[in-house]
Amino acid sequence: MMKKLLLFLAILGFILIGIIGFAYYKINDSLFLQDYGLVVNKHTTPEDIFTELKNKDIINSKLLPTYLARAKQVNQFKEGFYYFPKGTSTNAFINTLRAGRQSPVKLTFNNTRTLFEFAGKISRQIKPDSLELLNHLTNDSVANSYGFDKNNFIGMFLPNTYEMYYTATPKEFTDRMNKEYLRFWNTQRKKKAEELGYTQKQISIVASIVDEETNKSDEKSRIAGVYLNRLERNIPLQADPTLKFAVGDFTIKRLLNKHMEVDSPYNTYKYSGLPPGPIRQPSISAIDAVLNAENHNYIYFCAKADFSGYHVFSKTLSEHNRNARAYHRALNKRGIR
Repeated sequence: MMKKLLLFLAILGFILIGIIGFAYYKINDSLFLQDYGLVVNKHTTPEDIFTELKNKDIINSKLLPTYLARAKQVNQFKEGFYYFPKGTSTNAFINTLRAGRQSPVKLTFNNTRTLFEFAGKISRQIKPDSLELLNHLTNDSVANSYGFDKNNFIGMFLPNTYEMYYTATPKEFTDRMNKEYLRFWNTQRKKKAEELGYTQKQISIVASIVDEETNKSDEKSRIAGVYLNRLERNIPLQADPTLKFAVGDFTIKRLLNKHMEVDSPYNTYKYSGLPPGPIRQPSISAIDAVLNAENHNYIYFCAKADFSGYHVFSKTLSEHNRNARAYHRALNKRGIR
């Protein structure tokens, strides 16, 4: 009888060891079938997460994560963005979420004209919503704390791709952007701005106009040279993009006399000098184009009549008028009003 009991216990022991070994293998075996980025918000439950993963066929076990979370007494995961590469185990998955070991998100922005538009773009990439971000970005004291005002604050945000945690607050976001701005304006760039006789903010204003004038990188420094020539000679910039900004409509194909009568400090047909602030976030390439502007005698430029996106440059008004007439004929031919 004793031998049978010992045999039974031995068999049971082997079975238990096998079960434990299998369970250990399973929880440390590959769970994720592909790379996946997961966003966990304040009210997201473990069940919500497991359901999302199951429905998208991201994991190869529909029950194990739930059982393991219960075994570890996990009722709530920490907020954040978590990246799980293909092959991540169930154990690593649960432990990462429980410990709140976030992965940084890649935050990207460009081609942004207003803080309102900017808040919307950023809110789609980190936790704060657009209203929370907008309230922060349009708060004068916030802009002032970084040495900006409401008109030029948008110039602090240099278009690029940055790594940041999903849970970043609006202040943490602007603190980081200010750090990037200060890093960008190194000694060499500051020296070039000083040699040109302009502040960093003024350079950014010119760069924003250059960005709106062309998307041809090989033409930016030449256009920058035109605007610097005009400023040096006290000639109104007469920059079409600033007028479109003043009117509030960048879809305008043809600017008319009625547009040029708009009373706005951004109307550079009506007012000399630079407008109060950038008309968009100036790109890094445009800022560098202004700092390294071509040295030439051009005062005017006009879009080429071939609609290539390039411009034709001129030194005299009569020459410019000929170029402008050619472009307007091309517009008429295409029926663009």
